[in-house]
Amino acid sequence: MIANRREILTTSAKVASLMLASGVFGRMAHASGPAAGKGAFDAKSLADVAKALGYGAPTESKDVTITAPDIAENGAVVPLGAATTLAGVKQMLLLVEKNPSALAALFNVSPEIEANFSTRVKMGQSSNVFAVAITNDNKVLFAQKEVKVTLGGCGG
Repeated sequence: MIANRREILTTSAKVASLMLASGVFGRMAHASGPAAGKGAFDAKSLADVAKALGYGAPTESKDVTITAPDIAENGAVVPLGAATTLAGVKQMLLLVEKNPSALAALFNVSPEIEANFSTRVKMGQSSNVFAVAITNDNKVLFAQKEVKVTLGGCGG
């Protein structure tokens, strides 16, 4: 049976109100502790992002993987992915070194969630991109890859 648009919207509104009533949206939208580092999205480098989030110096690791194209033909929609099989990961980050804001995405990880994320980001120019895993003991581990952009996506 195919639901019509009105049924889908009504069901979606019910689910959203139940989630709101249970506090799920509040927990998702409200960041606290190191995750709430106000300067993280203003930082210009991986080290600055780690510092803004309250973590130590980043270390390259083979346990973190990044998925990114070698060449992005359109910088407005560059697919990036970050993953790790390490136990005890609490956050995964995606960074684009030469973007105005290096931090492109921050994902909070719990034991119930597999630390494997992907998204699309804008890139104004060719740049190194980083996948970062932050462990429960505050180790900052990363993998990096250079992505060449043929058509910038940041309006510049």
